[in-house]
Amino acid sequence: MNRKLKRILLNWKVLLLILFLIGSIGSLYARGLTFGIDISGGVALIAQTEEPVDSKTMELVVDSLQKRLNTFGLRDISVEGQGNSIVVVKVANVSSTEEANQLKQVIESQGVFFMEFNGVVFGTGKDITYVGPYEIKPDNSWAVPFRISKSAAEKFAELAKGKAGWPVDMFLDPPVNSLLVVPQDVFITMNGTAFNAGAPDAPPLALRIKKALNITTVMYTNQSARELKEIANGKTIVLAGVPRELYDQLKAMNVSVKYIQSEAGTDTTTFVKEILGLYGPYSLGEGLANGVPQTDVQITGHAANRVKAEREAKTVYTVLKSGSLPVKLRVISMEFISPKLGQDFKNQALYAGLAALVAVLLIVYFHYRNWKIAIPVASTSLFEVIIILGIAALIKWNLDLPSIAGIIAAIGTGVDQQVVITDELLGGERSARITRRAGALKRIGRAFFIIFASAATTIAAMSFLLVYFVGTLKGFAVTTIIGVLIGIFVTRPAYAEVARYLIGEE
Repeated sequence: MNRKLKRILLNWKVLLLILFLIGSIGSLYARGLTFGIDISGGVALIAQTEEPVDSKTMELVVDSLQKRLNTFGLRDISVEGQGNSIVVVKVANVSSTEEANQLKQVIESQGVFFMEFNGVVFGTGKDITYVGPYEIKPDNSWAVPFRISKSAAEKFAELAKGKAGWPVDMFLDPPVNSLLVVPQDVFITMNGTAFNAGAPDAPPLALRIKKALNITTVMYTNQSARELKEIANGKTIVLAGVPRELYDQLKAMNVSVKYIQSEAGTDTTTFVKEILGLYGPYSLGEGLANGVPQTDVQITGHAANRVKAEREAKTVYTVLKSGSLPVKLRVISMEFISPKLGQDFKNQALYAGLAALVAVLLIVYFHYRNWKIAIPVASTSLFEVIIILGIAALIKWNLDLPSIAGIIAAIGTGVDQQVVITDELLGGERSARITRRAGALKRIGRAFFIIFASAATTIAAMSFLLVYFVGTLKGFAVTTIIGVLIGIFVTRPAYAEVARYLIGEE
């Protein structure tokens, strides 16, 4: 092997670049790239608030949805408020009706969250200060850790003292202050021990929700609409699984009424949970029944298999992360979006990228008239793209048009910085060859001072977009920052070493 080439390949900065390249290629091969809604399509959901809201409330709704659907901003999810009642949600890589319906359920469940024990609400969504990642164990048991406020912990400790095994209920947007009219089998289930988590001495679910949420449950025995109106006494009437004509009759009487249809094949306990927005009940552990307030708690469960355990844990995690919103959303329209550019765009982007790479190679060559400069500059740009794409594959980052623009911006900056390094190395006087090594290091130092100053300015500007904006601008900012960081810490130092050996010491 050529002595100079061996020195280059054994340099630690070049070795670091090689390791990043190998890792990125492995990531691309193992995980592949995912693309955003602009390229691979997705689904658009239009939601409407329960009532018109002011701009501040709309901002809160949009921010909460954005953070819930995309905690780290790495998936192509766009949430936009329009006017005082419309919210548009676009999610990439959703092609099935089942996935779209799950998103619909998540959006519509942005109501008020309650934690209840023995008929007392001891906390709401505002009392949940942290939700940790859920854990699935080999025996298909699961756990979701979370933290509650000090006041909620103290209240719960007082309520739960000496009641190990009693049911702890969680509700998301239950029908508070209502008259719940249900069939006989549902009424019997709610007044039995089916929701007592194995504690027969605990009060039945119907009594707990009466005390905690002012929900009165009555069994439907062919009462007329007028009789139900009198029983409700001004409350909202919730009809669940009873004749539909009652809804129309009560509507005609200007009564606030909601109707919930029991789907075919739905068992009674599942239907009760749907009516109430109930999650649980969860059995109270011994460690929480000693009367000592504990802010760090967890919900645990067990499933028949890992898939079910994952689904149960994820549901609890999502509900806990929901918190509270001042207004409820209802999805009024759902439309699948075809790719705007699709496979043709991917091919065109590939061809354009290769053409740009060739253009960089030729322009740099005609400028310096030296292939020893042109080839490393073009190669470094190619390596930078591979590393950025490898990171995108590793974190399952949905690449959309702004993200690709960010990559291009980072690469453009990289070529400029490589030219700065090259010009500095070529700027030494030939008469000073006797101190060429010291001179090369000094000139590289000057070049990196300029490079770091430029990178700091770019990162500062992109950080502003990252902090204060969401959606596409955020994706552009993230890609640009990652590209710049890869450049200044991996590819630029490696290029400087290669250029120093090929140019500075010849």
